[in-house]
Amino acid sequence: MEPLVLKTNALTKKYKNQIAVDNISITIEKGDIFGLIGLNGAGKTTLMRLITALTFADSGEMEILGERTPQGLMKARERIGCIIETPAFYKNLTAIENLEYYRIQRGIPEKKLVFDVLKLVELEDNDKKKYKNFSLGMKQRLGLALAILNHPDFIILDEPINGLDPVGIVEMREIIKKLNKEGITILISSHILSELSMVATKYGIIHHGKLIKEITDEELKENCKRSILIKVDDSQKAVVILETVLHTLKYKVTGTGELRIYDYLDNPSEVAGALFSKGIKVSGIQEIGDNLEDYFRMLIGEGK
Repeated sequence: MEPLVLKTNALTKKYKNQIAVDNISITIEKGDIFGLIGLNGAGKTTLMRLITALTFADSGEMEILGERTPQGLMKARERIGCIIETPAFYKNLTAIENLEYYRIQRGIPEKKLVFDVLKLVELEDNDKKKYKNFSLGMKQRLGLALAILNHPDFIILDEPINGLDPVGIVEMREIIKKLNKEGITILISSHILSELSMVATKYGIIHHGKLIKEITDEELKENCKRSILIKVDDSQKAVVILETVLHTLKYKVTGTGELRIYDYLDNPSEVAGALFSKGIKVSGIQEIGDNLEDYFRMLIGEGK
């Protein structure tokens, strides 16, 4: 059985009187693109630093690529690439020269790897341009190339599209998808939630250092799917009316006995009328459906 890429259990980190990461337990499986969502100061970067040993937890446990012991975690981290803080590149060197410097410094064999990763991030045609003349998008892609230089199984990207123009965002999105298809599991944070929703397969939502929700992309889409939410006094009888009178099977009964109807979205009054006519008491009816940003704001108490 393939081990989990990452599993944390009650991970906690304090800075003086502030709890930056508060008992966070997350699970990232092989092949995931795990989107980490939270306001500034929510604890996203601290969590990433804990995973990569740039800082250390006060309590809690962690498993990376099947390893749990201190020695095993050190070994597993050799299979991680990351962009958490801006990499230090030499301004007067080219992309090839900068990566070659880091390849030698880290003892990574095969010079060919430099050219392979530059091709993956689409910088292979800039072999003569110096770093100081790079656009922000090119700098971000070179940072990504450095993160994957050792052919990691898992990469961690903290705000990789921050500050990019629309073209740069699209380019970074496509590269992230391509790396994932190559078999790399990805943990990524971003403030641009609409963009994150285009790549992530799973989400962890952090607020004030706590993980308040872990949800798959399929579950999110189901929760945010446009529908009519109806509160009735008899859900079983209401279901019969939906099927026999309104001739629809596009519904589900929630755990609280409410009905979510994915039909008649432009005419909810017809649904209410049919239920009323058969003696069903309707105590509430509303249209629901959100995007990732709406869902996030609702979870942290700042939205509808």
